[in-house]
Amino acid sequence: MKLTEIPSPPPVYLGIEAGATKCVAILAESFKHCLSRLELAEPGNLRLLSDVQLRGLLDRIARQVPRPAAVGIGMAGALNEGDRERIRQAAASIWPGVPCWAGHDLATALAAAGDATHSPSPIRIIVICGTGASCYGQRADGGEVLTGGWGHLLGDGGSGYDIAMRGMQAVFRALDLTGKWPNLGQRLLRKLELDAPAALVAWVGSADKPAIAALAVEMFAAAAARDPIAREILNEAAALVAGHSLACAKRLARKGKRVEFMLTGSVLQKQPGFARQVSQEIRAGWPTADVKLLEREGAWGAVELARRQPAMPNVAQPTAAAVAAVPGVATADEWIPRSNGLSPTEQRHPLSRKLDRMSLAAAIRLMLGEDASLPAALLKEQRKIARAVELIVSALRGGGRLIYVGAGTSGRLAALDAYECPPTFSVAPETVQAIVAGGEQAMHGAREDAEDDFAGGADALRQRGVSSKDVVIGIAASGRTPFVWGALQAAFDLGAPTVLVCFNPNLVFGRGRQPTLVIAPAIGPEVLTGSTRLKAGTATKLLLNMFTTLAMVQLGKVVENLMVDVYPTNAKLRERAIRIVQELTGAPRPAAAAALEQYDWSIQQALPSLKK
Repeated sequence: MKLTEIPSPPPVYLGIEAGATKCVAILAESFKHCLSRLELAEPGNLRLLSDVQLRGLLDRIARQVPRPAAVGIGMAGALNEGDRERIRQAAASIWPGVPCWAGHDLATALAAAGDATHSPSPIRIIVICGTGASCYGQRADGGEVLTGGWGHLLGDGGSGYDIAMRGMQAVFRALDLTGKWPNLGQRLLRKLELDAPAALVAWVGSADKPAIAALAVEMFAAAAARDPIAREILNEAAALVAGHSLACAKRLARKGKRVEFMLTGSVLQKQPGFARQVSQEIRAGWPTADVKLLEREGAWGAVELARRQPAMPNVAQPTAAAVAAVPGVATADEWIPRSNGLSPTEQRHPLSRKLDRMSLAAAIRLMLGEDASLPAALLKEQRKIARAVELIVSALRGGGRLIYVGAGTSGRLAALDAYECPPTFSVAPETVQAIVAGGEQAMHGAREDAEDDFAGGADALRQRGVSSKDVVIGIAASGRTPFVWGALQAAFDLGAPTVLVCFNPNLVFGRGRQPTLVIAPAIGPEVLTGSTRLKAGTATKLLLNMFTTLAMVQLGKVVENLMVDVYPTNAKLRERAIRIVQELTGAPRPAAAAALEQYDWSIQQALPSLKK
């Protein structure tokens, strides 16, 4: 009997691209077949990471994927052999015995374009313009040139950071010259929710590079609205990016040779008008140029460079089948519950089908009527709400924390509640925290894509050092937001009690996948279909109000109905503190004020002195 040999499944490779604002990891069988993709909303510039931080970054990726056959790692700031060796050593501590290609993110981006042997141009240049900006080119004989990439203090001309900084400098220059705050300045203040130019000065002094670079979006929006300052800055930025590209080409080839320029980075990928302008300037300076957008993200180039590494002898290579069978590697499909039918948050409200034709008076009555129905719906969840408060009190009494997790409106409301706790109850800022999908950028603008990042939610939760002492509350109107569920899964693994707040009573949880507590009030569809900032948002605010307020009452931070732990930081609050002390002790105003001043305006300490 002749035995038929069964071919071995192909090995899997891990490609990592670490940039100025985020890190992307792709696990793949080949250059085409992706098995999984992770995105970490944290910077990966090698120059800004200690060895411990570098290993921590790679470890967070390793915990979410099986052992690969080889690893490719491209990092911003990896400019020399010493940098590459740092990366290799860190990778060896995380994946012992696994071959590793290490280099800068420009090389991985160039490799993402595919095999150079199939390119019609013998010389290829990658042009990156995102938070930072730089160019990297290669000849077929292996010669290479890097221009830019010196960081935001010494380079990055034309980058998102550079565009934003030029914009802020320009509006203050206009203020000095004309005495008037220009429209662009007003736009920037609105974006940052600041009230005066002086506040912008304070903000930029403490903002990090990604936060400043994020303002470039406002520069492009202003230019589209024909703002003259913004348009001038973007013209200068396009000239800078094109100039670096042409300088790179001149160092690689003689004029007239065909050169392929591939554009990538968030600014070039998300601003097509700017990309066209850069392309036109490159072609004007190099008529034989072939300019196009890079079709694949740089992490794919890291996969390809990993694939080219020779296999280590006597080391079994993982396969795609093994990936699916690896225990402990959580996936969104395993954890996110299914819904028996469409979530109420996505259903159409029968009374608002003619909302576009209703009179304003009728629409107002309808909206207020819907909001008025919320307390009754929440009251049906009274026991669960009380249990949630008990979990919070238990965590805080034991030295733990309350960690909210949410995306969009849910995340912003969670952040609002967390921000209010320190001044209201004199708790440390870390006592009540909020993790918002998309991070700080999502607080001031939409980051709808971030809510789909299951792995990002898990990683964000782990970075807070969550333990069994903490309590984690995930907020998701539909109950199925991947980012929130990634965080809940991580909390489950770390032994922390979990609460899911949602407005979908139709959820069905997998075995062993249900949170400690599920609060799912039946509030029905929104007046505006799917707009969960309406009833779902209002109901969320009511629930969060009860969670923290009643927990603080249980912790002794309230006497009668008075905030005895509020810290008076302004005249209004100092007056309130005096009234509270008077109310609770019967002391005259001068004695109450004197006691508060004696104890640095601590109501809790002033009260016993007057009662004696």
